[in-house]
Amino acid sequence: MLAVEPVPALQEALMSTPAPEDFSHYPQPRPRLSVDELLAAKNTQPIRSLDDLAADTFESDEELEEFLAFTYAERNRDAA
Repeated sequence: MLAVEPVPALQEALMSTPAPEDFSHYPQPRPRLSVDELLAAKNTQPIRSLDDLAADTFESDEELEEFLAFTYAERNRDAA
């Protein structure tokens, strides 16, 4: 029959953990805010049109085409 001996490193880890009542080193929980409170804190505005979402991400049509080709190839890389 195989004898199992305790692992010293595991015993040391269990013995070195802080007492359950010592939570001083854990971050304090933040107060819960509603969605409206979070939006007000960020001074957000509602989206009124698609133009609000427009961004000049690519400097040229060629750069956009390269990005789209790369994205398409990456998405389908493991499909074959």
